[in-house]
Amino acid sequence: MKSEAHDVDQFLVRPGASLKLADRPTQVGELLESKQEYEEQLAAHRESIIERQDMLYAHARYSLLVVFQGMDTAGKDGAIKHVLSGVNPQGCQAYSFKQPSEEELDHDYLWRTSPKLPARGRIGVFNRSYYEEVLVVRALPGALAHERTPEELVNDHIWRDRYRDIVNHEEYLHRNGTQVVKFFLHISKDEQRKRLLARIDDPRKRWKARRGDLDMRALWDELQHAYQHCLEATSTKTAPWYVIPADHKPTARLLVAQAIARVLKDLPVAYPTPDAAHQAELDEMRRALESE
Repeated sequence: MKSEAHDVDQFLVRPGASLKLADRPTQVGELLESKQEYEEQLAAHRESIIERQDMLYAHARYSLLVVFQGMDTAGKDGAIKHVLSGVNPQGCQAYSFKQPSEEELDHDYLWRTSPKLPARGRIGVFNRSYYEEVLVVRALPGALAHERTPEELVNDHIWRDRYRDIVNHEEYLHRNGTQVVKFFLHISKDEQRKRLLARIDDPRKRWKARRGDLDMRALWDELQHAYQHCLEATSTKTAPWYVIPADHKPTARLLVAQAIARVLKDLPVAYPTPDAAHQAELDEMRRALESE
């Protein structure tokens, strides 16, 4: 059976458009006929990413921030591992943000992620991010109060204000050379149940399973509501959201890889051309080496 191809742009959240997350698919026709075809397609995307990342690093003017969000077991770790495998570790750093520390709670909510933003020439990957502040914090009872936000700022439009803060933050990054691309790995509730059971049964993954996974699953509807409003409010031309169907992990990884490769290809980077002084230095080095 012939594979069904998908352009990742069909999974964009269009800026300014309304979003109904329940209407977005968690599974689509597979992009591959076999494991071999999957590996070949993923390798091609990875090769493109590696080539452009090397150029990005040498150019040292732009950077790329890749944000992954999703429900527990959505496949964030696996996507990062498979899509960015082989990228030069000097030019790519991944960070996982979990429950904030006491020190982090003593600062504004963007403080803890800001030091981890990618430097010029590098790719930064956030496994969860500042978006937790309008997702889990919104859905989890008591989480906002635990942050010690001034009482007069906890009002009916706090989430709208935080959306605006985040959009302004990402626009600031873009104006300073950081391209931002964001992926919501969209899985169904039934698929999550299967993956949680598989996690319990697999000795290699059992260590990840915690009672808290069920506590968050109990907030499924609240989190889906929070995601819908967040994605709709914060997907912009310069920092778009993709709602990636994630019930089938290989398909999700191919779509993520396609999007990252495209973003890197669109960045105006190139290997530096030697100026006159550097060229003279290179010529001198050549003469010295050839005369040995």
